[in-house]
Amino acid sequence: MTTKPAYAVAWMNGMNVNDDIVEYLRRVDATLAPFHGEILIHGPELVVAEGTAEGMLVVLRFPSTEAAQGWYTSPAYQEILPLRLNNIDQERSFAVLAEGVGPGYSASQKIAEFTS
Repeated sequence: MTTKPAYAVAWMNGMNVNDDIVEYLRRVDATLAPFHGEILIHGPELVVAEGTAEGMLVVLRFPSTEAAQGWYTSPAYQEILPLRLNNIDQERSFAVLAEGVGPGYSASQKIAEFTS
């Protein structure tokens, strides 16, 4: 059985770039390493195809949901998290952890969930 990858996706609005954010950026990579996390997207260079998008998109990939959750709840990440949270507009920002799909997945497979 293949483990499905997991993703941490954050959309951040109203970031106040200051010493706290610089410190967060200096330290965050070390929190990812023990969980085999990697940065895939680190905005803000976006081409908006639909709607409006103001802010910064960050997407991280982990080998599994357990690894993503382990990273987010780890003491090392929780220690630096306030450096980011205290410097964004939290009402217009979000972060989620989501399980990816396995190899060979197609959108039509979702139909079964809607019709059962």
